[in-house]
Amino acid sequence: MALQKEPLKQGISSLMREMMDKTEPCYDEFAERLSTLIETFVKTGTVIVATGIPVSTAGSATAQTGATTTTGTGTIS
Repeated sequence: MALQKEPLKQGISSLMREMMDKTEPCYDEFAERLSTLIETFVKTGTVIVATGIPVSTAGSATAQTGATTTTGTGTIS
């Protein structure tokens, strides 16, 4: 799934309007709410990693287990 930019935009806009209506600045609340919006946005993406990352395996032919042996590079879309 592609990153969902519109909900992030709407959330930031709503947050900014609400913060402007406050009589006293509340930087901690702003930071908490903005970081939550960003976290939610990032979690809407799909991580795609390249194929062909080397792995080592162990076990019988019908019960293989394994792990990658090198790092891979991925992209978030």
